[in-house]
Amino acid sequence: MSSNFVMVKLVVGVLFLGLVFQLVVSTVDIDSLNIWPMPHSVSYGHQVLYMSRDFELRTEGSKYPDASGILKDGFSRLLYVIRASHVVDGNVSDSQQSLVLQGINVFISSADDELQYGIDESYKLSIASSGDPVYAHLETFSQLCQFNFHTRLIEVRQTPWDISDQPRFPYRGLLIDTSRHYLPLPIIKKVVDSMTYTKLVDVVKRQTILPEIALIKENLSFAICLCFASGYWDFWVSSLSLTEVELTFSSLQVNVLHWHIVDSQSFPLEIPSYPKLWNGAYSIPERYTMADAAEVVRQVISAFFCRLNGYMVPNLCFIDFLYSKVIPDLSSNNFSFSSYAQRRGINVLAEIDVPGHAQSWGTGYPTLWPSQDCQQPLDVSNEFTFQVIDGILSDLSKVFKFKYVHLGGDEVNTKKMFRTFLDLLKLWWSETLMQDPRTIAVAFVILLQKQGMNASQGYEYFVLRAQEIALSHGYECINWEETFRTFGDKLNRKTVVHNWLDVGVAAQVVAAGLRCIVSRQDKWYLDHLNTFWPEFYSYEPLTNITDPKQQELVIGGEVCMWGETVDGSDIEQTIWPRAAAAAERLWTPYEKLAKDPAQVIGRLTQFRCLLNQRGVAAAPLTGYGRGAPREPGSCYMQ
Repeated sequence: MSSNFVMVKLVVGVLFLGLVFQLVVSTVDIDSLNIWPMPHSVSYGHQVLYMSRDFELRTEGSKYPDASGILKDGFSRLLYVIRASHVVDGNVSDSQQSLVLQGINVFISSADDELQYGIDESYKLSIASSGDPVYAHLETFSQLCQFNFHTRLIEVRQTPWDISDQPRFPYRGLLIDTSRHYLPLPIIKKVVDSMTYTKLVDVVKRQTILPEIALIKENLSFAICLCFASGYWDFWVSSLSLTEVELTFSSLQVNVLHWHIVDSQSFPLEIPSYPKLWNGAYSIPERYTMADAAEVVRQVISAFFCRLNGYMVPNLCFIDFLYSKVIPDLSSNNFSFSSYAQRRGINVLAEIDVPGHAQSWGTGYPTLWPSQDCQQPLDVSNEFTFQVIDGILSDLSKVFKFKYVHLGGDEVNTKKMFRTFLDLLKLWWSETLMQDPRTIAVAFVILLQKQGMNASQGYEYFVLRAQEIALSHGYECINWEETFRTFGDKLNRKTVVHNWLDVGVAAQVVAAGLRCIVSRQDKWYLDHLNTFWPEFYSYEPLTNITDPKQQELVIGGEVCMWGETVDGSDIEQTIWPRAAAAAERLWTPYEKLAKDPAQVIGRLTQFRCLLNQRGVAAAPLTGYGRGAPREPGSCYMQ
């Protein structure tokens, strides 16, 4: 190993010997630092370091192999994101060689890279003189790297950096809707990629940096460390010799992609247990196989990366970004198949909305409708309805491994449930009773009394039974707020209530001891194009919740991209940058948030332009959601 390639455990790499800086550290104001979202605490200095064109990853000395490829995958994405905007063709002068970051060597000390919810997400990025261990979030680090048009190199400016960070809420979500408009798989993947740039919703990825796990082999007079653990990196700039830090390979920051898969308009997903359900899709091409769903949740990233001769590299058109000497053997079929969303630290939350919003179910199975004239909600009196729900959740549980499933439950017209029973009575007893509607009404009342339910109780029965089915498949349930407002005391105590409509519901939910996710439609609905980014930034999920224990029951929030007016042509610019404004609200400590959104317009503008440079079609900050630029001009003036 060369002298410029320092090995670290989980370690870190690299960098250079024989150089000691005098540190100048400044406290950073929220108004001036171009990092989004704003970390918990930040300080910096005035030095410049350069990334080597041959910046490389090694895993020499690891206790475990990178069996899933997640380490190489994350390293490849790091290089691609940093180098994608410009061709990096500069050279470092001989006098600057000591300032070059050569690469990192990662020591994998645990084989566990499973993505979980509800764990420590804190991280630390430090460029310090103490020699203490320092760790960093990949996205935060990438925002510190800038292309220098004079040297044609990637620079890390204003070192030393010292960043300590952790999210305010564990659940930070983005909803997409594939029923109102079909979203092709590449579009969903682009949305997933863009989520990783904002620490949004997360899910929500987890970063666990535990100082007591770190093993420091020697003290340093100067160190820069950027740590990788399941997608995050540590690197070391050392004026001394080998430094070792040992960490468990279990660090992810969790984001949540809430996939509202089906609704009244279409049922695009294959359900092997009930193969006629996707007859409710708009068309045959506008469908997802269960393998497609697995692709989003836990399968290939081959659209961008493949494993060639043991190295994780971008596909052929991107090889230059890695400056790799590996010559691909296209006949070897040596590709890496693994998660797409989960490799990016994102859990996928599946939603199957019942009993309302389900008209499309009956296209393939008409008996799920109460009658041809009354096609929703689903028929509560038909045992086949619950057999289908059980089959759907059984199939989903094989692919969607997130601990939660969303069962909807919103906007159910109980008057239609009344008609449901009435229509069934007409169906069952048409030959003998159709001559006298009054007899039908009497028979209906008798039937309800025998079942011990009125129409509203039929709604309650349906939701609670669907919850029981979900629990039997290992899921905890999320339901829209109507279920709480109608029969909140009957909901399973593990239920998470999703507040979208009424102002005071979140406070009522946590007062009742249940958990809550906040998505107020007048604040965080992205399809409301007249809701501007300052409103997304300013909305506070803990409004009117003052008790600390109750505040902990608000697990987070979610911005919702309902699909009535979006498809693959405009979804990105409708989501971004307004969703990023909410992401800072969910990530940054309350006391660090700007009291006036005007304070952050400079940083958000910078971040919007960074998204554009990374290929994300984020709209200008000025004007309505997804509005086009008003006139010629700089990205930084829109």
